[in-house]
Amino acid sequence: MTSARRAASELHPATYGFELSADAYERGRPDYPAAAVDWLVERLGIGPRRTVLDLAAGTGKLTRLLIPAGAEVIAVEPIAAMRAKIAGARVLEGTAEAIPLADASVDAVTVAQAFHWFRAEEALREIRRVLRPGGGLALVSNVRDEGNPLHAAVSELLAPIEGGVPRGRRRRWADVIGATETASFPHEQLVDEDGFVERFTSISFVASAPAAARAGIEAALRALARAEGTPIRLPYVTELCVAYMD
Repeated sequence: MTSARRAASELHPATYGFELSADAYERGRPDYPAAAVDWLVERLGIGPRRTVLDLAAGTGKLTRLLIPAGAEVIAVEPIAAMRAKIAGARVLEGTAEAIPLADASVDAVTVAQAFHWFRAEEALREIRRVLRPGGGLALVSNVRDEGNPLHAAVSELLAPIEGGVPRGRRRRWADVIGATETASFPHEQLVDEDGFVERFTSISFVASAPAAARAGIEAALRALARAEGTPIRLPYVTELCVAYMD
């Protein structure tokens, strides 16, 4: 077994929900605001003659926004159904703990919506290994505004099946990576009823829940959407943090 496949076999069981929900993930998850991408590109020096690794790239939500800066973009993602959605970049199978790249081969690493799935110490060792001296690591996350009544209602609906699944909000990841710069940007996602349902049924622990539980959640989400009316506005804060690694 290759190191990439061995590491993939050690993924948290809930991540396999993404294999089931890749289409819904691509359609239902928000993108990232242009101002946040511009900030990221400037801080990491992403541009021509540079190489950037988008790690745990998912369906390429961030990957595709990095390509216009002119750098070579490499997307690494362990889930085959997610990798199949990525376009415009070099795409490789791999995990954060077993990155399929040579030592000192990239100028920057980005991680969007994913660092909470990593075994942090192992992942940081691998990221340092593939980064060239002085390269930067950036974490990007769309954080749901829990002060919004609709987001709060969804959180209450999903809480009974969440269990111990890793969630981004449970740790201050800027401290974990030793970030020296942070920024936040307001963001909003406009969806119809189907988009609203796919936004939340693409969450790993929902996608991997028993069929009866998934059906009940979908019905409750549709009821929330119909009560809200369309277009449905979902507010977020896009949070970024950057660490430079020697």
